[in-house]
Amino acid sequence: MKTRRSLTALSAWALVGALTLAGCGSTEESTGSSSAAGSSSSTGAATTISDAAASAATTADATTTAGTISDTAAAAAAFLATLSDEQREAVVNDYDDETRTTSWSNFPVTFVQRAGLNLADLTEEQQAAAMEVLEALLSDEGYATVTAIIGGDEYLAENSSSTEDSLGQYYLALFGDPSTADAWEVQFGGHHLGINATMDGTADTLTFAPTHLGVQPAVYTNEDGEEVQPFDGIYTDAFAFFDSLTAEQQATLTSGEVTTCAPGDTCDFATGSGLTGADLSDEQRQLLLELVANWAGLADEQTTDTTLAEIEATLDDTVIAWSGETTYDMSTGDGINFSISGPDVYVAFQAQQGSAGADVEGVTTSGWGHVHTIYRDPSNDYAGSLTQQAAAGMGGGAGGPGGGGAPPADAGQ
Repeated sequence: MKTRRSLTALSAWALVGALTLAGCGSTEESTGSSSAAGSSSSTGAATTISDAAASAATTADATTTAGTISDTAAAAAAFLATLSDEQREAVVNDYDDETRTTSWSNFPVTFVQRAGLNLADLTEEQQAAAMEVLEALLSDEGYATVTAIIGGDEYLAENSSSTEDSLGQYYLALFGDPSTADAWEVQFGGHHLGINATMDGTADTLTFAPTHLGVQPAVYTNEDGEEVQPFDGIYTDAFAFFDSLTAEQQATLTSGEVTTCAPGDTCDFATGSGLTGADLSDEQRQLLLELVANWAGLADEQTTDTTLAEIEATLDDTVIAWSGETTYDMSTGDGINFSISGPDVYVAFQAQQGSAGADVEGVTTSGWGHVHTIYRDPSNDYAGSLTQQAAAGMGGGAGGPGGGGAPPADAGQ
C-alpha cells in the first residue's frame, strides 16, 4: 500500500491527546477493569504514549501475514504481562464469545458498552503496551489513520460544544489466546472506530471484516500546529475512481441505490443498483480496489494482496453506487455517500448530516466532516467463525450509514 502522510508527529500527538483526555472522562463504564490498574497521571502517560506512538515511524512493518500474526501475538503477550489477574480476565475472552459481535458499534461507549479494558483506566506502562499491539497489527498507514481518528475525538472534546463524556475513550479486548497456532482476534475501538482483526496462524489468514472507520471533524489542527485530515486518503481514492469514469458510467453510478449496513449490526448485504465491476476497465477496477484497500488493507502487503485478489475474483458481480458531491471540495455541499457491495466485499460510506452537538466554529463537523463507514465480508466476517448479531445497548443500526445519522445531539457526536 502507498503511504500518503508522515506518521511521526501525527500519530504521536493523536494518541497522547486522546488517551490523556480519556482519563478525565467517566471510568465507571469500563468492563471489569481492576482498580489496581490505577489512574495514570496525564503528564507521565503523555510522555510514555508519545514514545510508543512515535516508534511506529521507525519500526519496520511485517510484510507477510505470518509476520503480522507473529508480531501481534508477541505484542499482545507483552501487554498481558503488564496486567493484573483481574485485568487479564477482563480483557481475554473465549474465541467464540458472542460479545465479540455485540460490543462494537458506531455509537459512543456511553450508548454501547465495549468489551475489554478502557485504556483510560490503565497505567502509563499498560497504555504503551496496548498501543504496541496496534502498532504490530497495522501498517504505518493504517496506524496513522487510526491515531488520526483518535486525535479527532480528542480535538472535539477539547474544542467543541459536545457534552459526550466518553470522547477519547478506547477499549482493547482479545478473543482467544494470542498465538501463532490458533485463531484469535484483536478488538479495538471507541465511537468513531471499531477494529475486529481475526487471525489464524495455522491457516495463515488475517481479516479486518468487520471494521468501522469514522471521522469527525474533517480537518483539525494538532497541538503542534500541524493540520491533520484523517480521511484524506479515502477521499482521494474515492474521487480518483469517480474521475476515471466516463460521463455515461458516472450517470449509471449516481443513479444507483446506495445501500446501507450499520456498524455493530446485522446486515442483509443488499446489492442495490448502480455500476457493476463488469462495466469497468482494467484501470478503473484497479482504482476501485485501491479504494477498498483503505479498509481491507490495514495490515501487511501479503494480507492486503490476498484479500484484494479474492475481491477482484468476484468484482464483475459487485455493484457500486454513489450520491452527493462529484468534486472533492469540502468547502461546498454536504459530502458524499457510496456503497460497494459484492460477494466478497461490502463497504458503506455515509456522510452524517449533523454534528450531533460537536460544533467547532470554522471546522467542518457535519457532512464532509462527519462520516461513518463500514467494511464487511459477506462470505467471511470474523473469518467465518461467528455470525454478526445486533450490538448491545441501543444497537448499531440507528446511527450507522443510512440508519438515521447519529445519536441525539445530547448524546455527543
